[in-house]
Amino acid sequence: MISRIATLAALLASAPIMAQQAGPNAQAYLDRIAALDDAGPQLNAVISVNPDAPAEAMAADAANLLLDGRTVLIKDNIETRELPTTAGSLALAGNRTRRDAPLIANLRAAGGVVLGKTNLSEWANIRDNNSTSGWSAVGGLTRNPHAIDRNSCGSSSGSGAAVAAGFAWAAIGTETNGSITCPASINGVVGFKPSVGLVSRTHVVPISSTQDTAGPMANSVADAALLLSAIAGEDAADSATVGVPRRADYHTGLAGFPLEGVRIGVMRGQQGDRQDVRDVFDTALADLESAGAELVEIEFEINEEVYGASFTVLMYELREEMGKYLASLPGDDMPRTLADLIAFNQAHPQEEMRWFGQDLFTLAESTTDTEAYITARATALRIAGEETLDRLMADNNVAFLVAPTRGPAWVSDLVNGDNFNGSIGFGTPAAVAGYPHLTVPMGAVEDLPVGLSIFGGKWKDFEVLQLGAAYEAVRSAELPEPGFERWQAAAGRGK
Repeated sequence: MISRIATLAALLASAPIMAQQAGPNAQAYLDRIAALDDAGPQLNAVISVNPDAPAEAMAADAANLLLDGRTVLIKDNIETRELPTTAGSLALAGNRTRRDAPLIANLRAAGGVVLGKTNLSEWANIRDNNSTSGWSAVGGLTRNPHAIDRNSCGSSSGSGAAVAAGFAWAAIGTETNGSITCPASINGVVGFKPSVGLVSRTHVVPISSTQDTAGPMANSVADAALLLSAIAGEDAADSATVGVPRRADYHTGLAGFPLEGVRIGVMRGQQGDRQDVRDVFDTALADLESAGAELVEIEFEINEEVYGASFTVLMYELREEMGKYLASLPGDDMPRTLADLIAFNQAHPQEEMRWFGQDLFTLAESTTDTEAYITARATALRIAGEETLDRLMADNNVAFLVAPTRGPAWVSDLVNGDNFNGSIGFGTPAAVAGYPHLTVPMGAVEDLPVGLSIFGGKWKDFEVLQLGAAYEAVRSAELPEPGFERWQAAAGRGK
């Protein structure tokens, strides 16, 4: 017992060191996953691992490529040739396609190594309205390393928790609306949702062809930018990626961005109703202002028609895109349509639907009005892009907008589902319009991380990353370290 406790203590202490290392340390990460994810606090952040990763990392490092054998954990709705791709569902437990998604092929070509697959909110949190983020039938409930009784947010919950726990150099998540940025904020790491079209979606289990994108999650903006450089690229099979403006890389020239004179819009109406979150946000704003940024206070309420229009888009595209993806799977025993998934869940109620149902699946199956979809899509894109983000930045003469990303993590509750504070954050317009959204840790509330969201115009991904790196350089707040224990009030607070 003493030996095991000593080993766990050593692994906990090694997290910051490992996070800073650049070279191949795949075996150390695998050991840490075994000790803290499969045993110990049992975070359930990782579904499967690649046992060949140590050898692959050594070979990639020797090849002198961009990532030099750095290890990356992949959300388990993205195909990799060596591991199944389940989207967290038992319906896809045997989905071993033996193919790499183009973004994974790009990762390997750049010297990155697939360390394993991360847990997620099943089907990227699109199965039911009353779900608990971070739960899947395949992986169980992901726990937040900062407080293991608290939620890790969805749907890239495992990717966010894994990076925070020091299980890999970085991870890849996917987002339709908040699924990279929320888990990044709540787990205290950097998360970047790029402009839709920078990263291919081919061989990624879909929700929406309009809003889906993969993106990096890491311990710093520089690492996130480096990973984006590796995975971004044109893919003829994904029309959204063809002919878009893109850089040769997103990490060169990132540092040294001058804040002097940069005009930043402060979304006061979206800072939320919690004074403790507002206080952390105010500290971040003071840091930016002290470094020379010009802050412009903005009061704004979005046209709420965007929510209904976007929801119609998601429901229509879910049925369409899921059917296309399932039809592409090799093998004779795979589900082929959304209706097949609904039937599978009905046939396995105890395993799949003990905690919540599939009302969104069934609604999507019946959302078939093409004309209504086309109208809703045009409405959603217009309101979110032209009438919200574009107009706010133009009318206020600002290059960026900022707001808190989310509040602190809530207690996970499989019986009652999630407990979001909907008053905090401004992520929906960027998600719907397909614009870049970066979240960077900005401090903590009761030792629970909260993030700062940075928004820019379409294709302004590099500029958003530059501002994020500049904020990191001047940030004065102390950031919490994961404790791998249940949350406890700090001494001297409360009673």
